[in-house]
Amino acid sequence: MSLDVSPALLEKAERGEVADAEFVACVRESLPYAWQVLSTVIADLEVSQDGFADHETPPPSEAERGQLLRALASDAIRGGLERHFGVKLAFQNCHRVAAFRPAETGSERYREFVSPRGQLLNQSPELRDC
Repeated sequence: MSLDVSPALLEKAERGEVADAEFVACVRESLPYAWQVLSTVIADLEVSQDGFADHETPPPSEAERGQLLRALASDAIRGGLERHFGVKLAFQNCHRVAAFRPAETGSERYREFVSPRGQLLNQSPELRDC
């Protein structure tokens, strides 16, 4: 799953730096399922009392799974989204996404989520091939 980059944005990138807002808009348009999942997690985080929200629902198809993987596996995309939303994103398996308030990245919950132990405890046979 690649980004759908307009000729104008590609030309701008070839000339130099692209603003985060333009990059994030390209991500939003190219990866609508990933954008919807992340927007939901961010909305949940905004009302969270403990600085954490997550999404555990498997994507409805491989195309949507690909969008989520693309958004979170790319350092540039993930970083742009984190800056845009003002959060720290964390990812497990092929679909579990969490958002943390930046101040919570030192918390026990964050350390547990991103730890090898947390990853192992979030495995199941159903997720083996996702």
